[in-house]
Amino acid sequence: MNGLLRPARRTTLADDVYESVRTLVMDHAVAPGERINIDALARRLEVSPTPVREALARLESDGLVRKRPLAGYTAAPLLTRVEFDELVEMRLILETAAARRVAERVAERGAGRGAERGADAAQQSDGLADELAQLRREAELPDPVPGTEGFAAITAFTAQDARFHHLLAERSGNRMLHGAVVRLRAHLHLFRLHFPAAHYGTSGREHLRIVDAVATGEPDAAGSAMRGHLLAAADRHLPFFERS
Repeated sequence: MNGLLRPARRTTLADDVYESVRTLVMDHAVAPGERINIDALARRLEVSPTPVREALARLESDGLVRKRPLAGYTAAPLLTRVEFDELVEMRLILETAAARRVAERVAERGAGRGAERGADAAQQSDGLADELAQLRREAELPDPVPGTEGFAAITAFTAQDARFHHLLAERSGNRMLHGAVVRLRAHLHLFRLHFPAAHYGTSGREHLRIVDAVATGEPDAAGSAMRGHLLAAADRHLPFFERS
C-alpha cells in the first residue's frame, strides 16, 4: 500500500478515510477477495482503527467489501459474467420504468398547464423547466482529471453518472423505485471491473438523448432512450470478460 495513499486530513476524517479505502478497493490495490488488515490500514492512514472500521461498514453497504464472522473484512470479488448480466437486467427493469414514469409526469404537468390560467400556470411551467434543466446539467459528464490515474481519474465521472441516474429515478415520484436504483450501486460495481475510455463523451450524449425524450412527455420514447443507453453501456464493459 506504500505510496498509494496520503495521510487522512483531520478536518474531514471519516469521509477522507472512506474515500481513501474506497480508492484502494476500486483500484484493486486491495485485491478482490483479499483480507483487509484494519490495524495496518489505520497505521498507513495515521488514524485510529475506529474511522477505518466506520469506513469499512460504509463500504459493506456499498457492496465493495464483505464481513464474515471471526474473519473480518475482505474486498468483495468482482462481478462474474452471470452477475453482470443480472445487474444489467435489473437496471433495464428499474431505470426504463423510471424514465417512462418521468415522461408520464411531464405529460401530466403539461396537460395541467393547459387547464390552468395565469400565475399558477406560469409557476408550474417554470418548475417543470427547472427540473428538466437540472436533469440536463447532470447528464453532461466530466472528462478525466488531468495528472491522475486509476479511480482518482474517474471519481468525478462516476459520481456524476450516478447522480444523473439517481435523480431521474427520484423524479419518477416512486420512492421505492428510486431507493432500488440507488441500492444497486451499479456504477461502483461496473467501474470496478474496468473503465472503458469509450464512456467519455458517449455516455453524456446518451444521457442528453434521455432528457430530450423525457421532455417530450412520451413514455415510449423515454423508455427506449434509457434502454438504448443501458445496453450500449453494458456492451462497452464486455471486453473485460473477453480478457478474463
